Amino acid sequence: MSNRNVRIVGQHLLSDNWYVLKKIDFELQRRDGTWQPQTREVYDRGNGATIGLYNLAKRTVILTRQFRIPAFVNEHDGYLIEAAAGLLDNASPEERIRAEAEEETGYRVKSVRKIYDAFMSPGSVTERLHFFVGEYQPEDRVNDGGGLAEEGEDIEVLELPFTEALAMIEDGRIMDGKTIILLQYLKALMPVAPLMILIAGADDEVQTSAARLLQAGHLPVMENWPAQDDSTVDTERYRQLLLSRCDALLRVAGPSSKADRLVALAEEKGLVVYHNLDVIPGMQAVHF
Repeated sequence: MSNRNVRIVGQHLLSDNWYVLKKIDFELQRRDGTWQPQTREVYDRGNGATIGLYNLAKRTVILTRQFRIPAFVNEHDGYLIEAAAGLLDNASPEERIRAEAEEETGYRVKSVRKIYDAFMSPGSVTERLHFFVGEYQPEDRVNDGGGLAEEGEDIEVLELPFTEALAMIEDGRIMDGKTIILLQYLKALMPVAPLMILIAGADDEVQTSAARLLQAGHLPVMENWPAQDDSTVDTERYRQLLLSRCDALLRVAGPSSKADRLVALAEEKGLVVYHNLDVIPGMQAVHF
């Protein structure tokens, strides 16, 4: 594609080891009409495709975890949670993403839908990424996935509740750009369901948090503890029953040994424990 505001002066091959890295000298016509010489390094790794796999009935998504050396050398442990993706390698975007989804996750999805294209790092990388979504069913899984060992892939397949995946964006467990974009898009297909959330902590903070949860459409539960001298109540059993009825626990600020005990019990049960209102699904869309 031509652009009369750009003149390519020279191209210099710097590396053709993994993909192609070039130094490009060019002149760019500024808005005032003058021509400014510039030099940039451009990395060409081809175009790619990615897909958000979701199950509407189960309200789950399929993601992967794999090691990425660029993240590792930039103060991260290197293991990124991502949507399935891959380079086109001369295939059409839809053909490639179907194959890549099966290769990485083991799911052979019957129907995929393209939603848009995006340049993910246009300051230095040429890649145009094609975004897809597709609903999977349990019977669509034809193998264990995991990628190709000969290409250095060792991919862990994750099936996560959609609400947990959203929370993982907020708390930093998901940091991959394409995955964040796809999960945000899926919010329109799988709106956040109301949650019953038990609130534990200092009384004044409990009241404030309950009001905010209600405004966001959730159902707050404010625990009323039995009196310590009430021998007719099995306090431990009471705690267990209360937690079994709730979807999550919110531990608000303030010292409370009772609240700390509830947190420990919730974690034993594998219940989601929030320590910040803002990471609870649906709270980000509400302005207080």
